[in-house]
Amino acid sequence: MPRPTNLLKVGDEAPDFTLPSTQGSIALSSYRGKKNVVLAFFPAAFTPV
Repeated sequence: MPRPTNLLKVGDEAPDFTLPSTQGSIALSSYRGKKNVVLAFFPAAFTPV
């Protein structure tokens, strides 16, 4: 598998992205400069890590 060439480093600004939510789509750019954002990634239940 090829390694990604656009790796982020500590302190880099996250690229903008949009995710679905129960209230419609949410974009990171709508929070930039207004609120802190924490991203958490975890495996789905009963899937190998």
